[in-house]
Amino acid sequence: QVQLVESGGGLVQAGGSLSLSCAASGRAFSTYDMGWFRQPPGKEREFVSAMGWSGGSTTYADSVKGRFAISRDNAKNTVYLQMNSLKPEDTAVYYCAARQGYASIPSIVSQYDYWGQGTQVTVSS
Repeated sequence: QVQLVESGGGLVQAGGSLSLSCAASGRAFSTYDMGWFRQPPGKEREFVSAMGWSGGSTTYADSVKGRFAISRDNAKNTVYLQMNSLKPEDTAVYYCAARQGYASIPSIVSQYDYWGQGTQVTVSS
């Protein structure tokens, strides 16, 4: 069982930056693929970024490529999402997700087994 707790959300002006953190419980963090998803108001949850269990592979949604960066610190059981050049359309509840690592990096909601409670990110224009 893995418990995930996100932090770092808030209100920021367009063009600004925020850094999200996701702290995981458990001793097997380094064996988990980690992902970030978001759910804009009135819309379905969508993929943002993910990193494989080894930390050697990452993937991003086209909408955030070049602006967001995912990273992880296995010693701290934490995954991060650095968000730069934020736009109003980035406004959403951001969720951290985990699943036991496999060969490919998952980018679909149903591929993840564990979810955090979410943190609100609001970008004003």
